[in-house]
Amino acid sequence: MLISYRWLSRHVDLTGISPEELAMNLTLSTAEVEGLEPFVAHMSDVVVGHVLERVPHPDADKLGVCQVDVGDGEPLNIVCGAPNVAAGQNVAVAKIGTTLPGDFKIKKSKIRGVPSFGMICSEAELGLGDGHDGIWVLPADCKPGTPVADALHMQDWIIEIDNKSLTHRPDLWGHRGLAGEVAAIFERELKPLDTSLPELGGGAAFPVRVEDAACSRYLGLAID
Repeated sequence: MLISYRWLSRHVDLTGISPEELAMNLTLSTAEVEGLEPFVAHMSDVVVGHVLERVPHPDADKLGVCQVDVGDGEPLNIVCGAPNVAAGQNVAVAKIGTTLPGDFKIKKSKIRGVPSFGMICSEAELGLGDGHDGIWVLPADCKPGTPVADALHMQDWIIEIDNKSLTHRPDLWGHRGLAGEVAAIFERELKPLDTSLPELGGGAAFPVRVEDAACSRYLGLAID
């Protein structure tokens, strides 16, 4: 079973408790922890870039040459073939020296004669999705040069717990239940569970017509 340290902290205060200390105490008190590793560790070297300009490649119709601000001086010249990259976007940039999933190391290169000093990445290239249709466009409020993992609050640790250790404890088969166990181990309060739903306001009409009088009740939920 995989547990997110960050998600767990939503249910119990983990201030002063490192992921390593948490894993050790779970092993000693409750169930064997088989692994502990940072979530998307490779993302620490992928930064937010702001596309200042995109012009057509002089020798390739399907490529573009981008000037990208990565927050540390002169913009980077990056050749990119994604159809959706455009000036004004914030994007995920793997700079020279970054190693991506599949042991793919980013190096300075020449693409059809134009130097390229990095790579504008799609979610698939970062191991975060399946789509290869275009680059990953980040929110507009992300600051150039910030690690993408920090900008999108992706910093986390994943705790792997041996399933066989928990077969007799179905109350621990999720983050909320395990948080109660952690609260008991470290003598901390379990945070209240917020079950409130946001107000939808007027919203769109959701007409329901009950045609059979034998149906005593019918419920509908509009998902926006």
